[in-house]
Amino acid sequence: MKKTLALIGLLATCIAGHSQNLKSPDEFLGYELGERFTRHHKVIEYFKHVAESSPTVKLQQYGETYEHRPLMIAIVASEENMSRLDEIKQNNLKRAKLLEGSATDDHTAIVWLSYNIHGNEASSIEASMKTIHALVTEERSKAWLQNTIVIIDPCVNPDGRDRYANFYTQYGDRHFNPNGDAKEHHEPWPGGRPNHYLFDLNRDWAWQTQIESSSRSEEYHQWMPHIHVDFHEQYINNPYYFAPAAEPFHEVITPWQREFQTIIGKNHAKYFDTNNWLYFTKQHFDLLYPSYGDTYPTYNGAIGMTYEQAGHGYAGLGIITEYGDTLTLKDRLVHHFTTGISTVEITSIHASRVVKEFEKYFDQNTRNPESKYKTYIIKTGNDADKVKTLTQFLDKQHISYGKANSGKSLSGFSYRRNKMASVKIDNNDLVISAYQPKSRLLTALFEPLVKLSDTLTYDITAWSLPYAHGLDAYALTDRISVTDKYDPQKPKSSAPPAHTYAYILDYRSLQDSKFLAAILNEGINARVSHKPIQIENQNFSRGSIVITRRTNENMGRDFDDMIHKLAKKYDRNVIAVSTGFAQNGVDLGSGDVARINTPKVAVLAGEQTSSLNFGEIWHFFERQLEYPVTNIGTDYFNDIDLSDYDVLIVPHGHYSLFNESTLSKVNSWIRGGGKVIAIGSALNAFKDKNGFGLKEFASDKEKKDDEKKPSLEEQLRSYADQERNQLSNAIFGAIFKIKLDNTHPLAYGYDKAYFTLKTGNQNLAFLTEGGNVGVIKGEAEPISGFAGYRATQKLQNSLVFGVENIGNGQIVYMVDNPIFRGFWENGKLLFANAVFMVGN
Repeated sequence: MKKTLALIGLLATCIAGHSQNLKSPDEFLGYELGERFTRHHKVIEYFKHVAESSPTVKLQQYGETYEHRPLMIAIVASEENMSRLDEIKQNNLKRAKLLEGSATDDHTAIVWLSYNIHGNEASSIEASMKTIHALVTEERSKAWLQNTIVIIDPCVNPDGRDRYANFYTQYGDRHFNPNGDAKEHHEPWPGGRPNHYLFDLNRDWAWQTQIESSSRSEEYHQWMPHIHVDFHEQYINNPYYFAPAAEPFHEVITPWQREFQTIIGKNHAKYFDTNNWLYFTKQHFDLLYPSYGDTYPTYNGAIGMTYEQAGHGYAGLGIITEYGDTLTLKDRLVHHFTTGISTVEITSIHASRVVKEFEKYFDQNTRNPESKYKTYIIKTGNDADKVKTLTQFLDKQHISYGKANSGKSLSGFSYRRNKMASVKIDNNDLVISAYQPKSRLLTALFEPLVKLSDTLTYDITAWSLPYAHGLDAYALTDRISVTDKYDPQKPKSSAPPAHTYAYILDYRSLQDSKFLAAILNEGINARVSHKPIQIENQNFSRGSIVITRRTNENMGRDFDDMIHKLAKKYDRNVIAVSTGFAQNGVDLGSGDVARINTPKVAVLAGEQTSSLNFGEIWHFFERQLEYPVTNIGTDYFNDIDLSDYDVLIVPHGHYSLFNESTLSKVNSWIRGGGKVIAIGSALNAFKDKNGFGLKEFASDKEKKDDEKKPSLEEQLRSYADQERNQLSNAIFGAIFKIKLDNTHPLAYGYDKAYFTLKTGNQNLAFLTEGGNVGVIKGEAEPISGFAGYRATQKLQNSLVFGVENIGNGQIVYMVDNPIFRGFWENGKLLFANAVFMVGN
């Protein structure tokens, strides 16, 4: 007994010693928080120091950024709860029905605080250090940690954070200059907001196209927190925003999730009122788009919230506001510290109900999902690759799926037809039931038409996955039981002939483009069939890739091995044929089976380009196609010899670069065989310009009609109604069905219809010479999402995707971005076609 008491005493002494060794952020860093921007590695060092000095903190790495910075979380809990973390985690996963078994009556709440997802919204990472120190040292925190675990991610976006901190450290004055004209308040392109590939990580929570997002999601799903806060900064004259959120709330959000947002907001207001700090709630930041740091946790059962402090990259260490006050980094981090601590406090007070409501959320999802549609049917058909991409996405979301008994004929909403239609279930169908733990997330991601309680929203209003993936899908109000594991049937491979004359791949998906990119990278000559072929009783569609032994003699004995190796790597059913003689269609030696050039690709980057669209393109080539690309700065573009490249991609942007002289140079290069791919507002650089056939108006009458004065009623509209009146000209990410000419190389692998995501109201006339490949013919009406009536009127009979032949080259016009945010999967083949297929 004496030995036990002595051991307890020794342990208490050690713990006390650890706590005494714990330094405050100011002591550890050697400067007061807010005096400078702390680089990411120093923040991580401080968190390591806290974890080493306190038995109530555990630090762990959950990933690594593209620039090889660690992604870390700190877990803060009472010593008792720290000793049973695994038990608490597993118990909570049972509540969420992600683990089998019944949860015990343990009412430990889990709060997850995410800081600095936008790298130049820089105060929150500083606040994270102050927050963890307070949770470990302050007396009031001890009571909270008895029933609450706090998870702190000090920096969701380390690469962007250090890009901003390095900029400010380089250009900031010795004593900060609060004058907004100073260089320290003007970041160069692309700014610190995005990650390495210039993605906005706060639009990527659900899609998980970036390594930061996918790594974080894996860890998030090990915890499934009850409360999640995403800390941000907004512009300098907006003081501070916290919950409750603005309308529209998505209809699957529960009354409790709404209620607790208000409870939390009132607790924050108590502290802000005491200090006379300005704040606002219920405005601007809604809960609709499913891929934010507030909505994604909300659709996963949590109370998800955004907190926005005035500041942003423009504020630096201090900035003069419209009131003549100087808003400092010290002010900003204290405000974020206050709401973070307030969140932990109010959660602890209501911990029991928070946990019970969380369990109720998933119980209801499983027993009686509150959604119109109870089952989603995905027809595989010729879309096996697309379905596989979808199931990989569903796996990340922990959304279950399978097969159902075949033979049933039911009525459901057809995504492709945009109306009710009959569907017969067969053995190859992918079936997703709404009767599962992730029911509300499933509904938010799959519902054909999002219900908008308010059209004044913060982001896109349509994203339904069957459209984004280009799948033949049906939403059923009937409940269909999922009976079997989904195991797609693979095409049967025939025995190779004794002599292989050529290899042929039917071209239908992005995975086929990846295979094509790989063989081109290996120096293998490939061809594309511009007409359908039947050979040795097998049918190949227009756009199929043909690899003949002839013209590849330089590969020697490695030729067959290389084809088989790459076919296996990309899971391609490459067919070997023993002859070039076609039963129907053209023979393999025909001129209609044209050589695919191995293009040297350049992409414009820098000032004037959209960093987001450039990043999408850069990521697409490097991480998806794995095909080399050269990024060329706009500041030295005119010094580049364009003859070194075959393809020039001009991302969405606003260009002064393309003056008359530069356009003449580009036009001459195109005539010599070059190819330009222009996206979004980049088309304005070529619109109505000499040497290019792109026009805004097909006739003078159309131009005159567009310039008509507003009606008397519109002129006399009240000031209060003006903002909503502007919505009539706006499109907030709506989905439109367009007509596609799939006989054109730009549309190889597609059907005759395509669902495009429009994020703007740009309207252009059909090309008089060239290929009008994707068009809105007749009236324009969105099938999902919000589009103002004036905007849709202008889109009638307008170009979406076109190819103009100029001399020996081409310019590809893409009004809509086919690779938007990396999640619009069905547009990626279109973009690959623009690179590889057009012009051969």
